[in-house]
Amino acid sequence: MSLFTIPSNSLEQMKVWRRSFHQYPEVGWTEFRTASIIANELKNLGFQVQVGREVVSENRMGVPSEEILTKVYESAVKNGGHIEYLEKMVGGYTGVVGTIQGSKPGPTIGFRFDMDALDILESKETTHLPIEEEFVSEYEGRMHACGHDAHSSIGLGLATILSQNKENIEGIIKIIFQPAEEGVRGAKSMVDAGVVDDVDYFLSMHVGTGSPLGTVIGGSNGFLATSKIDATFTGKAAHAGAEPEKGTNALLAAASAILGLHSISRHSGGASRINVGTCIAGDGRNIIPSHASLKLETRGENSVVHTYVHEQAISVLEGAAKMHGANLSYEIVGEARTCSSSNELAELVIKAAKEVAGVNEVIPIADFAAGSEDATFMMERVQQNGGLSTYSIFGTTLAAGHHHERFDIDEAVLPIALQTWLATIEQIYQHER
Repeated sequence: MSLFTIPSNSLEQMKVWRRSFHQYPEVGWTEFRTASIIANELKNLGFQVQVGREVVSENRMGVPSEEILTKVYESAVKNGGHIEYLEKMVGGYTGVVGTIQGSKPGPTIGFRFDMDALDILESKETTHLPIEEEFVSEYEGRMHACGHDAHSSIGLGLATILSQNKENIEGIIKIIFQPAEEGVRGAKSMVDAGVVDDVDYFLSMHVGTGSPLGTVIGGSNGFLATSKIDATFTGKAAHAGAEPEKGTNALLAAASAILGLHSISRHSGGASRINVGTCIAGDGRNIIPSHASLKLETRGENSVVHTYVHEQAISVLEGAAKMHGANLSYEIVGEARTCSSSNELAELVIKAAKEVAGVNEVIPIADFAAGSEDATFMMERVQQNGGLSTYSIFGTTLAAGHHHERFDIDEAVLPIALQTWLATIEQIYQHER
């Protein structure tokens, strides 16, 4: 007999939360409405709630401008955010951790759910379910195109059931709601704040990623380590016809850097990736460009390969600036590690999933096809401390691929994920005995 009873209305409530989060999407470090609603729900459920600087360190990457933070904060106030918690998140400290202490001794189990959306204009096609069911994004140019709205609602569903069955909890359960996963920016700052230092078993997840509804993958390997770099070349403007020799061409420096970056030699130790995604430069056709900005990323299948590619990229940027007499400044605006799931914990997830209605295929371990994930910072810290970590996948039918304007999920995945996590807690308790 299961330790945790799931009332039928809790499944409907997860759908309500998911659609509410979908309707008001907030990108990394601006999840004010989302995070404050989650914090308020956790408080009402009897969790110890920590928010803001309690769970997010000052060491953050890729934080939006003060102007953007203020604008989204004001939108959150107007659209149902809870001021009690919003005030603690000023400046973009939008992490939340809910902790519940059981009535019996046992391990500390941590679950991580991400909350952020993407800078994508959501489809207005009439066949798009959020249009049909009237929960399409209210914010122009932003949408939940990856499934983090579903993740957050699963986290709240888990918190709800745990609060109703506190007498069956052994030890401590921490539910971590992470900001800024997109761009791999948020997890490191929560690790720096110590949120997983006491965790013995750490579980994280994603819906979709190409797996069909009814498939559960216990653990994922193959995450690529990555760094996201914003680089700016500064030169000197001059008239391109009258006195070009008096200028310093920042665009040429950037162009040389782009060619050099994509020419970095591969490494024999494993796969690597490098990409320059944007280049913005200059002011006019007859002006020597005085500024040029690049957004690029490096990736490697292990730390040795990634360190090599990253260091080579910085050398190329510096060399291009020096060659053209320009000044270079750069910032690391995102970062993730490579980390493998703990086989032992992945097996416990699979044992749990086999008993869940709607699950028709279980896979112990698979490679993560999407590339990089900053939950690896949390996974790595827990493993370094002697604990077990895993990153599970819950398959679901997708209307379009991740990060697509028509992305949407089959909400039947919500109860599958919730029931699997609850059953996994029971498997962990049995494993401890």
